[in-house]
Amino acid sequence: MSDQSPGLRENRAPFDRIGVAVLNELVEMIVSGRVQPGDTLPPEAVLSQQFGVSRTVIRESMKRLQEKGMVTVAQGRGTHVNEMKAWNFIDPLVLSSLIGHDDALGILDDLSVVRGALEAAMAGAVAANADDETVERLRVSLQDMRDTIEDSEAFRQADIRFHQAVMELSGNLLAENIALVLFDRALESTRYHGVDPEHAFEMTMTEHERILEAIVERDAAAARRAMDEHILGSWERRRMPTLKRGKD
Repeated sequence: MSDQSPGLRENRAPFDRIGVAVLNELVEMIVSGRVQPGDTLPPEAVLSQQFGVSRTVIRESMKRLQEKGMVTVAQGRGTHVNEMKAWNFIDPLVLSSLIGHDDALGILDDLSVVRGALEAAMAGAVAANADDETVERLRVSLQDMRDTIEDSEAFRQADIRFHQAVMELSGNLLAENIALVLFDRALESTRYHGVDPEHAFEMTMTEHERILEAIVERDAAAARRAMDEHILGSWERRRMPTLKRGKD
């Protein structure tokens, strides 16, 4: 980011939208590999001049990068970029940047596995504790999907609402919170949406029906299996074939 960028000239309180823009650019620099793990970031004075902001904004940006696990600030020794394993992958900004630079789709592959495991656990919990009210709510949600199957955008929104209902009904707030962060960041990426195969919505309906059937039967194991298979299967169906792991 050039020091000539007018949008980054500081003219208001520290860490307003200008500070956010600086932080975003620093995260991008690290995730993209322009600065590598073990590298030392330039001093505050240099970054201040580079971004056209005060040292206070740079200092606050360093604090936030440290909170995300991306750097270590050592008094007198500078700010060092941490190894990737130290980063907070479920931080929304970090995750969005990782997905944006995920040319091989490895992050989205891993995200789908983790999301599948979390939502499978939540579906199992719903099945184990389902009452008539729970079942009715999910029946209504599934019917919304059936009613909108000819409208792609409305169908996708109904699909999301079904998953959100399962998460909420599970009562597992931690799993729900993490799964929603993963899901929301993935939905921002065109790579995650991929290319739907023929009859994709019909296959999605069938898989959701299996999830609901398992919940109606109070079969926790079947509900876990159906949800995991749906999430992983859906991702594999729409994943760009030229970007499969191990292929150019």
